[in-house]
Amino acid sequence: QVQLVESGGGLVQAGGSLRVSCAPSGRTFIVVDAMGWFRQAPGKEREFVAAIPWSGGNTIYADSVKGRFTISGENAKNTVYLQMNSLKPEDTAVYYCAARYYRNIRARYSQAYEYDYWGQGTQVTVSS
Repeated sequence: QVQLVESGGGLVQAGGSLRVSCAPSGRTFIVVDAMGWFRQAPGKEREFVAAIPWSGGNTIYADSVKGRFTISGENAKNTVYLQMNSLKPEDTAVYYCAARYYRNIRARYSQAYEYDYWGQGTQVTVSS
């Protein structure tokens, strides 16, 4: 079992920046294949934001955040960060990190069902 904890959310003005982090609360005894960020705004479905495969594959971004958000992480610690720049009011949401344990199945890494463990979420609010 992996418990993920997000931190770094908060309130920021439009055009500003924020960095959210995610780390396991204890030691992980599984091999993590990838970690990702999703978000959910009030009244909307959870949507993909970004993902980073630990296998050395390319990072993946939703079109809505490309060029503004950057995902990075530390493989050995199963820790992932999301640097968010040029924030817009429509980025307001609860941001969730997720981890996928390794199995020999090809993945797109952009679908929520592909992930096995989730954090509780951190609120990001962008004021206009």
